[in-house]
Amino acid sequence: MADSLPTEFDVVIIGTGLPESILAAACSRSGQRVLHLDSRSYYGGNWASFSFSGLLSWLKECQQDGDVVEESTGSWRDLIHDTEEAISLRTKDESIQHTEVFCYASQDMDDSTEEVDAVQKNPSSGTSSTSTDPLDSACLSEETHSLSATSREMPAKDTPKSDGEVSLEVTDVEDTLAKEKRCGDKTWTHTVSDGDKDGNRPVEEENTDHPKRTRITYSQIVKEGRRFNIDLVSKLLYSQGLLIDLLIKSNVSRYAEFKNVTRILAFREGKVEQVPCSRADVFNSKELTMVEKRVLMKFLTFCLDYEQHPDQYQAFVQGSFSEFLQTKKLTPSLQHFVLHSIAMTESSCSTIDGLKATKNFLRCLGRFGNTPFLFPLYGQGEIPQCFCRMCAVFGGIYCLRHKVQCLVVDKDSGRCKAIIDHLGQRINAKYFIVEDSYLSEDTCSDVQYKQISRAVLITDQSILKADSDQQISILVVPPVESGTCAVRVTELCSSTMTCMKDTYLVHLTCSSSKTAREDLESVVKKLFTPYTETEIDKEELTKPRLLWALYFNMRDSSEISRSSYNGLPSNVYVCSGPDCGLGSEHAVRQAETLFQEIFPNEEFCPPPPNPEDIIFDGDDKQPEAPGTNNIIMAKVDSSEGSRNLESPGKRLQK
Repeated sequence: MADSLPTEFDVVIIGTGLPESILAAACSRSGQRVLHLDSRSYYGGNWASFSFSGLLSWLKECQQDGDVVEESTGSWRDLIHDTEEAISLRTKDESIQHTEVFCYASQDMDDSTEEVDAVQKNPSSGTSSTSTDPLDSACLSEETHSLSATSREMPAKDTPKSDGEVSLEVTDVEDTLAKEKRCGDKTWTHTVSDGDKDGNRPVEEENTDHPKRTRITYSQIVKEGRRFNIDLVSKLLYSQGLLIDLLIKSNVSRYAEFKNVTRILAFREGKVEQVPCSRADVFNSKELTMVEKRVLMKFLTFCLDYEQHPDQYQAFVQGSFSEFLQTKKLTPSLQHFVLHSIAMTESSCSTIDGLKATKNFLRCLGRFGNTPFLFPLYGQGEIPQCFCRMCAVFGGIYCLRHKVQCLVVDKDSGRCKAIIDHLGQRINAKYFIVEDSYLSEDTCSDVQYKQISRAVLITDQSILKADSDQQISILVVPPVESGTCAVRVTELCSSTMTCMKDTYLVHLTCSSSKTAREDLESVVKKLFTPYTETEIDKEELTKPRLLWALYFNMRDSSEISRSSYNGLPSNVYVCSGPDCGLGSEHAVRQAETLFQEIFPNEEFCPPPPNPEDIIFDGDDKQPEAPGTNNIIMAKVDSSEGSRNLESPGKRLQK
């Protein structure tokens, strides 16, 4: 029962997003007693990843009306003493808005997916679900699994890693899918999963003009839904970034695997083309002349140590990076590559910021692959779970589906002393860390949030064909109109374990100016053709077919200062949700800053000890038999909503 939870902790953390999970791991590693709670039924908050059915359940949850408040026996207010006051917390997450779903893939005649009424357009909720035909309302079917099913255990990796940087395991894209390419002459729509005995027959390609194109139906996407791992936030890991360094230092990298991003793409003059960014790529490129190659290499070499040559850029400090590039004898195509695909900045970006971004890109090349970026297998949602595992290994207690009603504040000292959960239990602690989305409207009344526009697409082909169909690509589409933002496009193949075979998962992201669909739909139309149009148009298709699309806006609280919140006690710390940046540097930096503020004399996420060096309290038992290893056991609550995280402790063994 939840009543069995201890009532005294050092740190209570509410929310399981990336910064909160890093903080939980750091606090637990330093010996603090940590209670980590989340009212959601899955790990990660807005950093989570979902199977297709899990995403549909998440959409349904986002569109539910009203707050569902579970009151304990007797009012929780009875637990507030005369010398105390309460700061209530939100019971419903309102950080996601304007959800719109479009299904373009055709329906099978035998599709028995049930339609539900929960996805009808609801103006009062600020969200909507849009379909291209009546059958598309099946996008949110009763067939979907519960959200808890999406928080699965990560694959075990008990193979010991060597010390140092090589402990971060990076899998090559080409190697992992060599088996999948061993298929017959015929092209099938999908691979039949284990246990899928009937009702899911492979369908031969009907378009004889394009034998490599497969016919994907919506029912197949639903049936293969567990092969999808769809991120709410689209990010990559810089190979020399703060997150990679932290994963290696803390040894959390043993809980995950990564793949190299294989291509940096550019969108210019209506076409997608590959950008040469490494020395080898530049000299092997057939798109660049010898003069362009020399000019580009000279400029990139300068960017690596631009601080040593201030005379070359000092006169342009007040100007934009794009204006500076025009003075470096770069052709228009090279300027485009550097600005949008290497620096990945806006045209209005300052010269110094552009040089910093270019240098950061270049210094990340070659550490783990031919591009600066890595992507975690099974999606970004694995990273918060990895840090939660580390916290649990060192004694942290986890409870999902566990709501917190309020913070209890002592009137005399002004410090928070406890929380009261939805069951009426009062839990005391010294420090409290809260995800921004849990704070009430009163606390956030003076806060001005930005928004992130997101789109998630399922397509049948890559946006740029290559010899291998297993490419992980990133593309920045520059804005057409002034005042609008560039759109970042990340395309994932099936070897990333984020989508089913013969499909691609595409993420679009930009800072919001309108709703997500209004911000991103024009870019989607440039890159993709809706599946319904391809049924009519029999001409050769030059664009990938769009099978399914989701648009939504996500709150960006990354730039909110602590002073913007009303009445926060001094020992209550706020973590922001995802920002719009490509990397996770802000989340790592925020977690480390808050940890050092709370525990200034403790090291942030030090390497774990060797198992043979661990001494257990009360170790007066008989010694273990030779050949056995000690295992650090995580404290786990047995109540519904908690998750067993003991098993990862085995991975700390040598």
